[in-house]
Amino acid sequence: MKLKRSITAIAMVLILLLTACGSKDTKQQATAGTELDTVKIASWSQPISEQTNLLVSDEKDFFKNEGLNVEFIPGAGGGDAIKNILTGKADIAFTDPGSLYFALNQGENLKVIYNIYPQNVFNVVSLKESNITKPEDLKGKKIGVYSLSSGTRQNLLVLLNQAGLSEKDVTIVETGLLNFAPLMQGQVDATAATDTGLVTAAEKGLADVNVLEVKNYLNIPSDIFVVSEKTYNEKKDMLKKFVKGYQTSAEWMISQPEEAAALAAKHAIDGKDQNHNLEIIKLRNEAGTSKATSERGLGALEVDVLQQGADIYHELGLIDKELQMSEFIVEDFTK
Repeated sequence: MKLKRSITAIAMVLILLLTACGSKDTKQQATAGTELDTVKIASWSQPISEQTNLLVSDEKDFFKNEGLNVEFIPGAGGGDAIKNILTGKADIAFTDPGSLYFALNQGENLKVIYNIYPQNVFNVVSLKESNITKPEDLKGKKIGVYSLSSGTRQNLLVLLNQAGLSEKDVTIVETGLLNFAPLMQGQVDATAATDTGLVTAAEKGLADVNVLEVKNYLNIPSDIFVVSEKTYNEKKDMLKKFVKGYQTSAEWMISQPEEAAALAAKHAIDGKDQNHNLEIIKLRNEAGTSKATSERGLGALEVDVLQQGADIYHELGLIDKELQMSEFIVEDFTK
C-alpha cells in the first residue's frame, strides 16, 4: 500500500509539473505571438550613444512591454525630423525647440508631448588666454558655429541676447562639425558647441578653456518629442504607450549607465569606445532631469520656459510670428 501511495504521489507531482510547464510554454508562445505596433521615431541625427535607450529593443523590453516596436529613422537636423512627421514617414520627431519654433512660424500644426532634455546643453568655449569669462566679453570676437542653420548659432544668439548683444556685435564663422580645430589653431576666438562636443574635444587634447553654458543664462530645453496634430488626435493610445516605455528606458539608462555604455558599442555609430560612451551617457542623464522632472516625472514640460524661448526667437528676428506656446504643448502623457 505504501508503495502504491508513493507511486500515486509521484505521478501527481509529475502531472503538476508538466501542467505548469505547459502553461508557461503556452504563455511564452502567446507573448511571442503578440503582434507589436510599430512606432516610428524620426531623429535629428544618426543613432548615437546618447540615444542608447531608444536603440536597444533587441536586448530590452521597455517598449515591447507596452506592445510597441520602435523604428528609428535617422536624420540630418531637427528640421529634418519634423519634416519626416509632416510627410507621414514617422510618428514622433526627436527634435529641438528651435526647429519647432521655425515649423510653427510656417503655420505647421504640431504638439509637444515630452521634454527629453530639459537642460540646455549648448555652450561657448574659448581658450583661457582669450580671457572670455562672460557673454559680454564676446563683443568684437570671432566665433565659430557648426553651420548658420544649426543649434549652435541659434543658442549663441540667445546667449548674446542675454548680454544685450546681437549678431552684429560679433563675427560668426561657419566651421563645420570639427569646430574645435579652428579654436585650437587660433582661427576663431571662441566656438559654439555642446557639452558632448566638448568632451570629445578634451579627449583629443583640448585643455585650459573657459566655458559659457547657455543654461546659466536661459535654460531652454535641448530636445523634445513632437508630433503632428493629426497624429496626436488619431494615435493617443500609441503615444501614451510610447511615453511610458520611453520613461522606463530613460530610468534604466540613469540607473545603469555602464550597461548602456556597453550596449552603445553595438548600436551607436559613435560607440566604439565604452569609456567615451559612458561620459556622453552621464551627460545626457543629467540633461534629462530638472526640478520639474523631480516633481512631476521624467518628460515634464515647462510651458513658461518654451514660451521664453519663442519670445527670444521672435525678438532676434529668427521667427516673425508671436507664438503662444500653450496652444502647442500637451501634458496628457506625462502626468
